[in-house]
Amino acid sequence: MSASELTSGKNPKNVAGGYKATLNNDSTSKEAKDHARAALDELEESGALNEPKGPARESNVVGGHKANLHNDNTSEESKERSKDFLESKGVSVE
Repeated sequence: MSASELTSGKNPKNVAGGYKATLNNDSTSKEAKDHARAALDELEESGALNEPKGPARESNVVGGHKANLHNDNTSEESKERSKDFLESKGVSVE
């Protein structure tokens, strides 16, 4: 079974977490644990667990730089770097 079939559009790290829980559950059958181990191996080999979530990650980075501009505990140098980053991404900065 491929990684995309295992995740069915879900976050691969959350799916892997479910399989890890299965492996650590004493009430789970040997067959279920065997399936979970095989599924985890497939997810790891496919690289699905190493990929950032693309646009979601980018929006988090932009949001962090915006927050930095309004943080009173941040240096002016850091605020300037955040402003430069946001402008390079085409985000308007006041």
